[in-house]
Amino acid sequence: MIKIAVIGLGYVGLPLAHAFSGKYPVIGFDIAQDRIDELASGQDRTLELSELQVKEAIANRMQFTCNSDDIADCNIYIVTVPTPIDKNKRPDLTPLIKASETIGTILNKDDIVIYESTVYPGATEEDCVPVLEKYSGLTFNKDFFCGYSPERINPGDKVHTVTKKKKVTSGSTPEIAKK
Repeated sequence: MIKIAVIGLGYVGLPLAHAFSGKYPVIGFDIAQDRIDELASGQDRTLELSELQVKEAIANRMQFTCNSDDIADCNIYIVTVPTPIDKNKRPDLTPLIKASETIGTILNKDDIVIYESTVYPGATEEDCVPVLEKYSGLTFNKDFFCGYSPERINPGDKVHTVTKKKKVTSGSTPEIAKK
């Protein structure tokens, strides 16, 4: 059975979690307790989802948490954390690395980690996969797999939402790409 964790509940993660919650059990994970409390009460300060949509997702199959133990039984992890730039206009991968560390501590055999954060080519396999391997003790493309799906959200756009755009996806093996 597929159970999805969406890591990062901002303007990318929350609409994605909402879309998947119509078909699969979804747990939205964020490190900010105030964000979790806000969403659990049906509010979304990013205004990507209405109060009705947030409550609809909760009524379907969506939960919110900032406790990584609550996502340990998921088997697909979608990372949607921000990628800010530093003072030299280089991407700061700290949120991505921290998310990978968190996932690595709970990653199980055959799990899939999909990165949807904005990163440069190669960042998934060069920067994130080694962290997943280190914290999980598992081997990439043998014990766990990865995917990548570029972010396609235009914040505040109520016409071209995540469910109405074509998504580009990839997998670390042809079988995972298809799945």
